[in-house]
Amino acid sequence: MLMSNFWSIWITVLSLLVIAGCFILLRLCSKNTTPEIKEGDLMDHSYDGIQEINNPLPKWWSYLFYITIVFGLLYLVLYPGLGNYKGLLGWSSSNQSIGTEQGIKADSAKAIADATEEGRWVQYDQEVKLADEKYGPIFEAYKATPLAELVKNEEALKVGGRLFLQNCAQCHGSAGRGGKGFPNLTDGDWLYGGELETIKTTIMNGRHGMMPPKGGLPIDDSEIEGLAEYVISLSGREHDAALAAKGQGSFMKGCFACHGMDAKGNKLMGAPNLTDNVWLYGGSRGVIMESIKNGRSGVMPPWKDVLGEEKVHVIAAYVYSLSHQAEK
Repeated sequence: MLMSNFWSIWITVLSLLVIAGCFILLRLCSKNTTPEIKEGDLMDHSYDGIQEINNPLPKWWSYLFYITIVFGLLYLVLYPGLGNYKGLLGWSSSNQSIGTEQGIKADSAKAIADATEEGRWVQYDQEVKLADEKYGPIFEAYKATPLAELVKNEEALKVGGRLFLQNCAQCHGSAGRGGKGFPNLTDGDWLYGGELETIKTTIMNGRHGMMPPKGGLPIDDSEIEGLAEYVISLSGREHDAALAAKGQGSFMKGCFACHGMDAKGNKLMGAPNLTDNVWLYGGSRGVIMESIKNGRSGVMPPWKDVLGEEKVHVIAAYVYSLSHQAEK
């Protein structure tokens, strides 16, 4: 993809100015700037007790600098480096180490560049094509296998584990244990449900969970502490009973609409169970109060267009297996 004319000119001018500046600086350093002191004589100043001698740069050192300048100019003439200029050789970083495609013999950088420019093939597309030809049938076979059977296929789970590490571990961790704001996939606690097809749907289409500040309810800031205390009491933790009783009244203003009258959550909405002592953002009083006051918003992107259903099918089986290790 070509850059705009402005940036092409900007990069070209900047590159040439840097090389010219190096040449000018080298020339200045090669001249005797103190003609009143002959070369080889002591200068009239010293540093840390060391008196400087009026000597030019060593010839061999200067020559090496000149060689690098000439090399740089030759490189920019032959190869890309000056904006949109492609260089005399027409070399391109794509399509290197590619053999033949559509009868084109890639025996020179020029042939590769021509094939790329004509849009016939590029290295990435070629590698994807080769990978699809090699692994496509394997994933098709996995996709044709019901998830209930696929979770028993150790080889498929190994493949799913590698796909998980490449695409999911950045958020959920390499072991799937999650982190603050990222669900633990190994504990059997599921916001939207842990059934095989539900997990696949979640990965395919993504999820967007959102709790508005104060649940979008007419709850005053003075009620937040009591409401947090009531939420803490729901999971059987030590709490201030009197304060929790006040918080229950705030809960009944409408929190139950998402979390349920029994506070066990609603998987259709992704509303968490408040009774199991599993906390996505943390279960301390301060964090719970923060969640109530400011709300939370969590997004998992859809992966169907990135990975395709075949790979998602395998990952879903692997994710399911993480919370059913004991069943294996």
